[in-house]
Amino acid sequence: MEWTLAILFGVSVLLLIISMVKNQQTAKKEHNEIDMVHMSVMKEINDLQGTIRNMELDIEVVAKEAGVQLSADEKLFMREILDLYKRKYSIESIAEKKQVSVSEIEQLLTPHLATRDERR
Repeated sequence: MEWTLAILFGVSVLLLIISMVKNQQTAKKEHNEIDMVHMSVMKEINDLQGTIRNMELDIEVVAKEAGVQLSADEKLFMREILDLYKRKYSIESIAEKKQVSVSEIEQLLTPHLATRDERR
């Protein structure tokens, strides 16, 4: 009886050790997979940042060649107006939202309205 209990206890300890080793191996595999996903996401983020940086430089070059010099506030204002316009807001609602006249909004959007009409 004592030998049977000792053998059963030994087998249970052995099974516990095997289980712990397998869990540790599984955890390492999962950790490696997480690391790989993390690295691929970071690579994609770096690629996107590089693309954005290049686009910003291209825009700066084009703006300088065109002779357009806008202050930071003017760029922000124009960006907001274009964003609203691209989201299908009416010119009147954009003017109301930005608290400027409709004619001023039309004047600012004229280059973008012309290119939009040309495509039709």
